[in-house]
Amino acid sequence: MKRNQFILSLLGVGAITFSAFTTDPNRIVRLNDDTKPYDTKTFTGNISAVRAETSGGSLTVEGSSGSGAKVEMYVRPNNWNGRNELDKAEIDERLKDYDVNIRQEGNTIIATAKRRSNNNRDWKRSLSIGFKIYTPRNVSTTLRTSGGSIRLSDLAGNQDFRTSGGSLHLTSVEGDISGQTSGGSIHLDRCKNDRDGRIDLQTSGGSIHAEASEGKMRLHTSGGSIELNDLQGTIDARTSGGSVRGSDIAGTLKAGTSGGSVRLANVSGSLDASTSAGSIEVSLNKLGDYVRLSTTAGSVRVKMPMNKGLDLDLSGNRVEVGTLSNFSGSHEKDRVRGKVNGGGVPVEIAASSGSVYLNR
Repeated sequence: MKRNQFILSLLGVGAITFSAFTTDPNRIVRLNDDTKPYDTKTFTGNISAVRAETSGGSLTVEGSSGSGAKVEMYVRPNNWNGRNELDKAEIDERLKDYDVNIRQEGNTIIATAKRRSNNNRDWKRSLSIGFKIYTPRNVSTTLRTSGGSIRLSDLAGNQDFRTSGGSLHLTSVEGDISGQTSGGSIHLDRCKNDRDGRIDLQTSGGSIHAEASEGKMRLHTSGGSIELNDLQGTIDARTSGGSVRGSDIAGTLKAGTSGGSVRLANVSGSLDASTSAGSIEVSLNKLGDYVRLSTTAGSVRVKMPMNKGLDLDLSGNRVEVGTLSNFSGSHEKDRVRGKVNGGGVPVEIAASSGSVYLNR
């Protein structure tokens, strides 16, 4: 009886939909990863899109080969409440301050949780409301949260997601991908974009780790390091506050940092790498259309094949090169300019306050 009165009161003040609760009404909700969902709803039909928004929790969308969809709702006290657990009765009471909506509109699953504006001052009663959504693989998403992480896995479609206070995790996602976070790291694994799209991920306060992925990628951070492993495609990786490291990269790579070193191994293709506050170490297995490396506060050390036609322009406080066969040009202590094997691929390496080492 008490539960029915609670549901009726919520329906009287907003478009809020809950399924029957299957848990103990006195259950304690704890802050851990395996907390049981507060509510679960299932949907049938041809699901092709997900739209989810919450102001204080995480969002997860997982695809599978099945049909239909399931939404799990998780409710926890916010960390700044000084509470690690709440009983169900207190959660029920606090949820009266929120408009929660879980429904299906055509082929779209909608899950939203918003606090009513007239209750924003009572921050001690605030909750973290998150959703885990299980869908078919061919699904596009639009996700927004201001206080949690976003996780996507096993999806194919256009993905658009934003968070102001959490990390981004993408595993086996295919399509046009656009994601941003202002306060967390980015993890990309086994992802690729379609022919006309790209993977565009940005963070203002965390590191980026990308591996086993392919396509056109833009990976930018203002406050962390970047690690790139086993990537193919056209990659633009930039950070203002950390190092750039990578290995086994094929295609076209543009890597830059204002606050760290650059370390790249087993690169095949065109390379443009720069740093304002560190050294550069690069090994290339196969050359592409160009090699451009520059630093203003360190040295540059490069190992690369010399069996193609090259146009060399190397400058630094000191320039040391290995054996140059079929070379024509000038070779001085701080500058090497000329052609190898008749010229061809431009190789421009500059160290404003350090040395340049080519195959040494």
